[in-house]
Amino acid sequence: MLAHRCWHTLVDMTGNEHGAGTESRSAGRRRSDATRTAILAAARERFAADGYERATIRAIAKDAAIDPSMVMRYFGNKEGLFAAAVSVDLKLPDLNRLPRQEMGEAMVLHFLHLWEENEVLTALLRVGVTNQAGAERMQGIFGEQLLPLAREVCPDPEQSPARAALIATQLLGLALTRYVLRLPPAVALTAEEVVAWLAPTVQRYLTAPNP
Repeated sequence: MLAHRCWHTLVDMTGNEHGAGTESRSAGRRRSDATRTAILAAARERFAADGYERATIRAIAKDAAIDPSMVMRYFGNKEGLFAAAVSVDLKLPDLNRLPRQEMGEAMVLHFLHLWEENEVLTALLRVGVTNQAGAERMQGIFGEQLLPLAREVCPDPEQSPARAALIATQLLGLALTRYVLRLPPAVALTAEEVVAWLAPTVQRYLTAPNP
């Protein structure tokens, strides 16, 4: 009888300890998720207010009411935090509404306006060429936004990934040389000149027969 009572006591104690451990881990995950959410919210506001260059980990941590080391723990560095925090909607034009021969020009004009007006996009490109998290974010934008557009208008949908990648070489190459590296001849080009040079190439990638 005594042994029977002792066995039940042991089972109860083990079950309680297991339950306490599970509850503790769940609470830890909730705290971790809350901390991560607070950091990202503070980062979005700080990057929007100060821009990428002036925003600091210390200021973001202060806004989130946490120690700066916690930001580093979750995101590694400012580049990783920026890539995680920002979201970019390219707001690509509906090319199907345009005459087919005007698609390339529309794409180049659209991206020129994006780069001119959106500092976040330029900063993300700068981060993307030096940081894995930034590169993954750029890859996500490519896969989720540019690739579907190419599938809609290209004459051979099976080649749309290659066509979209070639379009990206032109548009990202323009942004890198004009807005990040700021090569003087690229900066000096007027919008009309950029369109005149690039639109025929983008048009070919979009609509020309597969070579």
